[in-house]
Amino acid sequence: MTKFLLAVHVLAAIVAIGPVTVAASMFPPAARKALAEPGDGQARSTVQLLHRICQVYAVVGVVVPVFGFATAQAMGVLGDTWLIVSIALTVVAAVVLAALVLPRQTAIAEGIWHDAATVGPRATVRLAMFTGVFNLLWAAVTILMIVRPGSTTGA
Repeated sequence: MTKFLLAVHVLAAIVAIGPVTVAASMFPPAARKALAEPGDGQARSTVQLLHRICQVYAVVGVVVPVFGFATAQAMGVLGDTWLIVSIALTVVAAVVLAALVLPRQTAIAEGIWHDAATVGPRATVRLAMFTGVFNLLWAAVTILMIVRPGSTTGA
């Protein structure tokens, strides 16, 4: 059962978190292009699509910690420091995504469609910074999951 839970956890992380990190990273440059060329319907549509991908996969991403907790319980590592740090970083990443990335994407995307003049270039720069923080947090979690300090696997 542990191998099944771990497989679902890893697959969910790849399928759910991967698209969010990629789409979120692509959003600021796409938004800058759409802002620079307000008449470009394709650029505006790209921004909307990237934002939608981030929203949908952020919700789907809830599966990752659910199966992560189940896997950790089955492996008997819930109290291990590396896992507690991973959980804390995951919570911080979720907060960054929910409170800083997605709302800014929404504001920029709506501004591009309704009144591009209300969205300044600083908005995309700040969004890129928060997106980078989100991505770095996930990279740290991934590294902790692979290295697992104190692991007996020899990895």
